Amino acid sequence: MKVARGLLAVLAVLALASCSDSKKDAGGAPSTAPSAPSATPTVAESSSIPTASTPSLTPLPTPSKPWPTPTVTGAPADDAPLAERITFAIAKKTQLAAGKAATTTVKCPGIDKVETAGQHNLDCTVTYSGKPFTGTLTVDAKQYSASYKFTSPKIAIARAKVVDAVLRTAAGASKVTCDMDEIGIVVHDGPGIGCDVTTTANAVQPYRASITGDGDVVVKQA
Repeated sequence: MKVARGLLAVLAVLALASCSDSKKDAGGAPSTAPSAPSATPTVAESSSIPTASTPSLTPLPTPSKPWPTPTVTGAPADDAPLAERITFAIAKKTQLAAGKAATTTVKCPGIDKVETAGQHNLDCTVTYSGKPFTGTLTVDAKQYSASYKFTSPKIAIARAKVVDAVLRTAAGASKVTCDMDEIGIVVHDGPGIGCDVTTTANAVQPYRASITGDGDVVVKQA
């Protein structure tokens, strides 16, 4: 009986020890296992990147005087044949409208007969500075006088004259580029010539230059 009581006592001690261990695991000191290292915050370097400055462009001078009237030479004598005087008059008008004196020829087949009384309608080809365009010549000849009229849907114009007109309209222009050759043959009173104006602030603005039948240049912003 003493042995049985001793065995029961040992079992009781073991049971208590077992309970004691469980309580330490559940409610004892927290685990000291190392946690995952936190990332060290980095401080971004503050560096300023300089931005490219917009270049300041030099303005072109605004024309202060009217476009100069070209001097046309080669006028025939007052008593020259009518055909010579008419062809020179057409050539002169072409150069004045273009805004620049240049070699100009006028070919009108049959013009040698215009001194004969009556009305004459002729097809003509005008070549200005190597650029041709066509038109119609009407001559009304009388015994002691004659009148004529030359008409054409096209007209010759110098690029320099167009640029000059654009500069008079576009304030603060540093560059003018027009979509035409040095000498242009254009339809007068038509859609006009496109020009781009670069301002002193380096901005590009579109303009359009319309040409009248007399060679006047009318510029508007497109």
